[in-house]
Amino acid sequence: MPAPQVGVGVLILRDGKVLLGRRKGSHGAGCWSAPGGHLEFGEAVEDCALREALEETGLALSELRHGPFSNDVFEGRHYLTAFILAGCAEDAEARLMEPDKCDGWAWFDWADLPEPLFAPLASLRRRGYSPFDPER
Repeated sequence: MPAPQVGVGVLILRDGKVLLGRRKGSHGAGCWSAPGGHLEFGEAVEDCALREALEETGLALSELRHGPFSNDVFEGRHYLTAFILAGCAEDAEARLMEPDKCDGWAWFDWADLPEPLFAPLASLRRRGYSPFDPER
């Protein structure tokens, strides 16, 4: 039985919205997801968040803080995903840096996220989590 893998999801927040992209070309294709990816051996979670956000969106992040985690088994895979919450410059625009992995980026209200959501993000929603509510 394969061991669980560790992923890092980056909830980039600006003006009450979160940045999501529609996945393509891998597991979760067609689902909306935050930027993120695999934690590399010896890499700090925060460094992974910075690296993945830059590689996928071209955005430089600020104000990183630890968020929740999800524990998901789907499509024959088992992931523990650590989420990092971050900001970015008000005038920064997300760019499509990996068009083979994502259809594009858009900002969404947390209360009105598109469907379907990628499993780790869907797990947060089912638990009632909100990155904009310090109590959740």
